[in-house]
Amino acid sequence: MLTILGFAMIATFLVLIMTKKMSPIAALVLIPALFCVAVGQGAQLGDYVIEGVGNLAPTAAMLMFAIVYFGVMIDVGLFDPIVRGILKFCRADPMRIVVGTAVLAAIVSLDGDGSTTFMITVSAMYPLYKRLKMSLVVMTGVAATANGVMNTLPWGGPTARAATALKLDASEIFVPMIPALAMGLLAVFVLAYVLGLRERKRLGMLTLDEALAREPEQETVSTGAGSMRGGSTGTGTGSTGTGGSGGEDRLRKDASASGGGTGTGTDADPAADPADEADDDEFQGLDPNRPTLRPKLYWFNAGLTAALLTAMIMELMPIPVLFLLGAALALTVNFPHMPDQRARIAAHADNVLNVSGMVFAAAVFTGVLTGTGMVEHMADWVVGAVPDAMGPHMAIVTGLLSLPLTYFMSNDGFYFGVLPVLAEAGAAHGVSPLEIARASLAGQALHMSSPLVPAVYVLVGMAKVEFGDHTRFTVKWAVLTSLVVLAAGVLFGIM
Repeated sequence: MLTILGFAMIATFLVLIMTKKMSPIAALVLIPALFCVAVGQGAQLGDYVIEGVGNLAPTAAMLMFAIVYFGVMIDVGLFDPIVRGILKFCRADPMRIVVGTAVLAAIVSLDGDGSTTFMITVSAMYPLYKRLKMSLVVMTGVAATANGVMNTLPWGGPTARAATALKLDASEIFVPMIPALAMGLLAVFVLAYVLGLRERKRLGMLTLDEALAREPEQETVSTGAGSMRGGSTGTGTGSTGTGGSGGEDRLRKDASASGGGTGTGTDADPAADPADEADDDEFQGLDPNRPTLRPKLYWFNAGLTAALLTAMIMELMPIPVLFLLGAALALTVNFPHMPDQRARIAAHADNVLNVSGMVFAAAVFTGVLTGTGMVEHMADWVVGAVPDAMGPHMAIVTGLLSLPLTYFMSNDGFYFGVLPVLAEAGAAHGVSPLEIARASLAGQALHMSSPLVPAVYVLVGMAKVEFGDHTRFTVKWAVLTSLVVLAAGVLFGIM
């Protein structure tokens, strides 16, 4: 009965958010509460929720202070050179922009933290998608899938969990998997190229001066460092973005289009050739004249960020503590006056509240799912449903099971609860635990879009995309990418 109710609870949640009958926060809270009563454990609901909140509180704290930290870094101009480099490559070509999104997300994912990846990627790419009226779910889908593949790095989490659960060396799991993961990343780049071509076909091929002349809708949206004149989103794939992200996410308009503007500081000649006005520096995602810039502190901020990421990778301190200290130091040095500090915190409060609220709501879902025993019964049912004839192929079975199981449960639940059972079943048929461990990483591309992953709420929140729209668009591509990783692993004899 618990198995059926567990699957029914997950299915109900997904249907309600994908059809937009309920908001994700409401669904994460009310659906598990109702099912907890349905299984006759309503009296323990409070205990389950408190336990779930306790387990996710460090994650919520990390996200809160990480958003403030990276929001401040965006405000002061730390990522402006990266933005300019990406924009120089992308120009006004939708195909290049989508590919650039995948490349940027993959590179930033090297730090092993999904929230960091999404904050930097969205901050850099969101203005381009808005100005060109590109589909924002393309951006979130590509970024999440690229990060999912890179999440298998030993310091990313899943590999370390698999090694710990099966008492193996993480390098023995990860290093042989590199060719398969490289094929998965290549699949993401191919996906980005195809989706980019589709966006180019829908929007047309623009020259840079045409993109600069495109006037967005007169919609003012509060953002981290000021305001943004946002454009309407495209008609494809259900994008719903209406706002900005951490920094001043405003694309500068060519000065000649407004008769003055924020550009080079000189009035443009209305009769001048637009092509002469549209050099590389005229198409920028972040306002180069925003008052929060701190150019004299650039190397301090770069050094602080490098030190923070290094400490995070080396696990010198818990990640929430690192971001708490980093945010406090960044605010104090860059904005020594109290009114300025309060303004920066207020500017990012919307993102902080949305993300932390979603995490604590997810704590209700995971608390009930775990506390009632639904997860355990679901896992036992799935493992028991594997035919004995598939025993010699338990590595492939593990890879296939990793897709739905890491989507519907946390990595901790899968790697510490289910993986040892799968490894024991494989060992009975002569399958090495190393093969089982490697196969278990195949589903990570899909896992990063799970409603149980807090970082995905950073992604959709900053991109102003409905979680249901993101899920409906991304799941099919993430499943395909995961299957590519699994197939490559089998082809290369890794598993």
